Amino acid sequence: MESTPQKPALVAAKTTPKARTIVYWIVTALFCLQMSFTAYAQLRLPQVAEAFTHLGFPAYFRVELSWAKLLGVVLLLAPVPARLKEWAYAGFAIDLGSALIAHLSVGDGPEAWGWAAATGVLWGLSYFFWRRLQATPASA
Repeated sequence: MESTPQKPALVAAKTTPKARTIVYWIVTALFCLQMSFTAYAQLRLPQVAEAFTHLGFPAYFRVELSWAKLLGVVLLLAPVPARLKEWAYAGFAIDLGSALIAHLSVGDGPEAWGWAAATGVLWGLSYFFWRRLQATPASA
């Protein structure tokens, strides 16, 4: 009896375009909810305003950043050209990376920078699956 080598399940499993689309929208919805919540918190919650002061940012930056986040969320969720989505993803990458750097530079612990790190993971998954969808042929 001859044995044939089997491919590992993860390698053998091919995802369908529909499955990629579903995963993309789930991850992107979670990411957009998180970014919308942080934008709201930056505009409305006094403890978040205090955190911005702790990091050394001026008050106007908190407002500017919140509106930029909300614009980015709209761009990710709306049917806009790919270049606009790419700019939104780039803006979010800068935002999340800067948040990590700001918290680490003032010596904050994981309780302060953990949200930015976790949101960065959601950002990475959303971007990864968006790029996979972009690479999928239209006829697939």
